[in-house]
Amino acid sequence: MTEQAERYDRIAAGYARWWAPVLTPAVLELLDRAAPQLAAGGRVVDVGTGTGQLAIEALTRWPAVSFVGIDASAEMRAMADAEAARRLPPADRDRFETLVAFADELPFPDRTFDLALSSFVVQLVPNRARVLREVRRVLRPGAKFAYVSWLQDERVFLPDDVFDDLLDELDIEGDDDPGRPGDLPTVGRAAAELRRAGFADFSARVGELVHRFTVEGYIGFMAEFHEETLIAGLEPELRDRFLATLRDRLTPLTSEQMTMRFPIVFASGRRSR
Repeated sequence: MTEQAERYDRIAAGYARWWAPVLTPAVLELLDRAAPQLAAGGRVVDVGTGTGQLAIEALTRWPAVSFVGIDASAEMRAMADAEAARRLPPADRDRFETLVAFADELPFPDRTFDLALSSFVVQLVPNRARVLREVRRVLRPGAKFAYVSWLQDERVFLPDDVFDDLLDELDIEGDDDPGRPGDLPTVGRAAAELRRAGFADFSARVGELVHRFTVEGYIGFMAEFHEETLIAGLEPELRDRFLATLRDRLTPLTSEQMTMRFPIVFASGRRSR
């Protein structure tokens, strides 16, 4: 978890600029699915708040809720605080608290929250079962936990192939990429994990995250977020050559070829007692 937190400390600004907008449609859908609970008010914990995207959007739509956002990265927490100060009026800003904390060691007493939400975090934790049990612990009886995360998938996004082929062509050694080993293999697994953690009324369904990158948007995403260590570590001349060639090879791609489509899972469960 510490290594993951250190990585997100480094890429917090890139995440806010390039990656958070990609995730926006799924975050909004998660909020829509939790709308009845949010409208009822109460205290909500945002597990892995990141840039505060989920919490800030909710606070602009539902005046009776307050949020506590936790994140393992101090820089992501700082980004969330800055975004809240920029986007929320003072009265709403006071309803958003952030803490640096790990998802499997939530610093709250039992039965603290009326709702728990999480977007694209449960695939990152080293022990998802422990995180689910922790989330259930801090929920009040009858309260719900809902999250969105990635489903395992074999498809390849064409610009990623172009990127990898160029690395090989220029004899650039890429970083070891284990993929996302924490992605849910099936929606059935998502539901089963909630059941084993003690949740009732658990459910899971497939969704799809769709985002059309521009050429410059994809290059920025790779250089400032996804492959920031690799690209920043190149000698300046090689880095310039690599990025210029990448731009040339992406430019002829069609809008559909520049559109990322990956499956996601929406899952939820309720603490019954």
